[in-house]
Amino acid sequence: MSDTPTIQRVAIIGLGLLGGSIGLAIAKHAPDIVSAGYDTDPATRQKARERKLVGTVHESAAEAVTDADLIILCVPVGAMGFAAEAIRDALPSGAIISDVGSSKQSVADALRAALPDHCIIPAHPVAGTEQSGPEAGFAELFEHRWCILTPPDDAHTETVEALSQFWTNLGSNVELMEAEHHDLVLAVTSHIPHLIAYTIVGTASDLEDVTRSEVIKYSAGGFRDFTRIAASDPTMWRDVFLTNKDAVLEMLGRFTEDLTALQRAIRRGDGDALHDLFTKTRAIRRSIIEQGQDDARPDFGRSDH
Repeated sequence: MSDTPTIQRVAIIGLGLLGGSIGLAIAKHAPDIVSAGYDTDPATRQKARERKLVGTVHESAAEAVTDADLIILCVPVGAMGFAAEAIRDALPSGAIISDVGSSKQSVADALRAALPDHCIIPAHPVAGTEQSGPEAGFAELFEHRWCILTPPDDAHTETVEALSQFWTNLGSNVELMEAEHHDLVLAVTSHIPHLIAYTIVGTASDLEDVTRSEVIKYSAGGFRDFTRIAASDPTMWRDVFLTNKDAVLEMLGRFTEDLTALQRAIRRGDGDALHDLFTKTRAIRRSIIEQGQDDARPDFGRSDH
């Protein structure tokens, strides 16, 4: 392949937050690209038509991918193989198949098994909110956010460049990474934080000497932030933990060791150890803000309305 392929027609399978946002971002940033979409839920397809999430909403996945240069699977990672099988017989021979899943090695394996003769370049736009569904999508979701591509070793450089340029056009910063390394990084930066959030919110709701109404009424900033994360789509996160379990369990072991050390410092009244840890983590937080990945305003610039 000597020339970079041109992406002129994109098919989006799954029209929730990410799929819908991709369609809206295409309309905003790359209006010359023709978009088509499909979702297994008829109500979601109807909402996608009403919101014009894509140019054309189809009644089957096979219809949506006809003549597409790029197909993006925006379904829970546990459903990637099924989604790929549903479009297998309708795929154009030269199409790029990609996705938006939060775990990458399992997705690569599932897509390769379902579509062994097609070009597969897994991707993960590191963007999202605690909201889900076709109502939640917005065109700016990917602006100034990272999109990680995990191409296989045999992927053509020109094809990787075409997909990279697609995400760049939607406002993303693009990084290439090995799938296994991606899963380890995201276990630390995303998956374990979600697991902690789900756990602490569950713990608070189970306390016998604190009523649920008190937990809700007196929620301080930290607990409110945990509940934001814990409000994320349960199906998606169930699949993430099942498909990235090795990396999650490794990082969870390290976290447990650190938590034990922190528990020991509190028990011993070791204020210096606590201060050193909090100083270190504060610097990391400032670095995240400096790199434009969050907001320094009160409540992180977010509104509860």
